[in-house]
Amino acid sequence: MKTTKKIAVFFGGCSTEYNVSLQSAYSIISSIDAKRYEPVLIGIDRHTGEWFWYRGEIEKIESGCWQSKDLCIPVFPSPDKTIHGFYYMEKSALKTISLDAALPILHGKNGEDGTIQGMLELMGVPIIGCGLLSSSLCMDKALAHRIVEMNGILTARFVTIEKGYEEDTVRKEAMQLGYPVFVKPVRSGSSFGITKASCEEELIPAIEEAFLHDDYVILEETIEGFEVGCAILGTKDPFIGEVDEIELSRGFFDYTEKYTLKTSRIHVPARIPAEQSEKIKNTALRIYQLLRCSCFARVDMFLTPNGDIYFNEVNTIPGFTSHSRFPNMLKAAGLSFEEIVERLLSMEES
Repeated sequence: MKTTKKIAVFFGGCSTEYNVSLQSAYSIISSIDAKRYEPVLIGIDRHTGEWFWYRGEIEKIESGCWQSKDLCIPVFPSPDKTIHGFYYMEKSALKTISLDAALPILHGKNGEDGTIQGMLELMGVPIIGCGLLSSSLCMDKALAHRIVEMNGILTARFVTIEKGYEEDTVRKEAMQLGYPVFVKPVRSGSSFGITKASCEEELIPAIEEAFLHDDYVILEETIEGFEVGCAILGTKDPFIGEVDEIELSRGFFDYTEKYTLKTSRIHVPARIPAEQSEKIKNTALRIYQLLRCSCFARVDMFLTPNGDIYFNEVNTIPGFTSHSRFPNMLKAAGLSFEEIVERLLSMEES
């Protein structure tokens, strides 16, 4: 009689956030209750995109040296929904492994943007996390902003530009938004390719940098105030973590700051009145539901000096290390890291 459920945990991926994925996946895998769940570890090569069933020590995932021929078996997604899993070769025989669910811990492109979610849906494997539609929408900053704005929630003014743009036109648009202006790839994570252009001389180099990460770029006005975040866990009856606050001493919360906190601090709970925190939570939940999120996500917003809340973005697969914002917001609300992982995996059963 089957006593454990097979849960595929995806890590790695063809993304600039490959290393972050390894750290997040390790934290989750090391917290899984082996009596209830059997993790099937699926590593994705950062260069070729090949899928491997990794059967070695999980510490090698954390250290980044998980790929070796004796520990990795190539696997291939099966479109046969009666299998709902993978094919693999063993001793010249084609075999299958069926899954009860899959938990993608793949940050950024090719993992957080709906690509892996679409593949899992074709395979007939239940997804623990946001599905194809919400993953795609949330990854596209322009579309997410338009949907949220159409529903009466404040967003920063922005314009979208494509390759082959007219420099004079974008200079005028940036001037209308007002400097400093944020230049962002439309679809990217962990602040890769984002620049805060303080003047016209910095604009075009910032745009070209952003185009290294995506084919579409947005220019976005700067919102006065500070960033706040809200962790949401669940779908039907979501659990909402305490609001956190990012305190910056200079610049903005770029990739380096997110993972080193050299000149910034994260306060959880945020240093704001309780009624303001409640308003942020309600706004975050509304955004989460508008963008069809499920299972878990982190909603980032800005709080202005006069108390207005502006939508920033939704991270559908936020960082999951023990020191990441998402688990720490939930911890502040009473959930341990192990309880978070247990709740995630039990969502497959609900």
